[in-house]
Amino acid sequence: MNLTSVTWPVAAEWTKLWSVRSTFWCLTGTVAVTVLSAVALGGSRATDLVRDGVTAARLPATESVVSASTFAQLVMVTLGMLAITSEYATGSIRGTLQAVPIRGRMLAAKALVVAPVMFATGVLAGGLAAVATYLLLSVPVFGGFVTLDAGETVVDLLRLGVFAALVSLTALGVGTALRGAAGALTVMFMLLFGLPLVLLMTGSQVAVEASMRLPMFAGLAFMESADNLTGGPIPYPPGEGLAWLLGWTAAALATGHAVLRRRDA
Repeated sequence: MNLTSVTWPVAAEWTKLWSVRSTFWCLTGTVAVTVLSAVALGGSRATDLVRDGVTAARLPATESVVSASTFAQLVMVTLGMLAITSEYATGSIRGTLQAVPIRGRMLAAKALVVAPVMFATGVLAGGLAAVATYLLLSVPVFGGFVTLDAGETVVDLLRLGVFAALVSLTALGVGTALRGAAGALTVMFMLLFGLPLVLLMTGSQVAVEASMRLPMFAGLAFMESADNLTGGPIPYPPGEGLAWLLGWTAAALATGHAVLRRRDA
């Protein structure tokens, strides 16, 4: 195996990614939802502080950005999912597998393109959201509570980028296993949002603990966020949150690879 046999599939996947309009809409949607959600969440928290008569408080802009990832994750997954399901929809997957017959190499090439693109998109979306939140909510009418510290902002944005990359790779694995966009999107919605909420609503301690290990709460833990759905802290450290995220991503990609090897295009 020479270097060219490894790099050209990545170059081909890069070209395919930027040759379709869906890429633009997926990335634009991620940025838009992150910015709008962050401003809305930050405004809601600042308004609550003003209404409660608080005169001195610190509300980091990136805190709202991290919480916004709860909603933005549903858009983040679309690029990873469509990177494979769109090829099954158009039939171009047959040409892809003829050009790169080693299934694992083809899937790895897609992952090596999706991951850095979504990492950069997550960082960009988070940066724009943090700046927008600070500029719009640091005015006196919102109490002047919103702050933007350079050091903690950089760390939070890098973590958001990692989260965006990992959930996108999870979607790539699910899309590879299921082939269809509708099925992959349904599974990702349930995994990222529906199932955690259902488990929380049961009130069972075991169910709640299980929900905290699903990708959404694992991501929030990794990004050192309070659990904005229950109001309490996530009961484990950032390192464990990252481990759970990596575990879900690895499981999804391994499942996708196993199914891909067993069936025809």
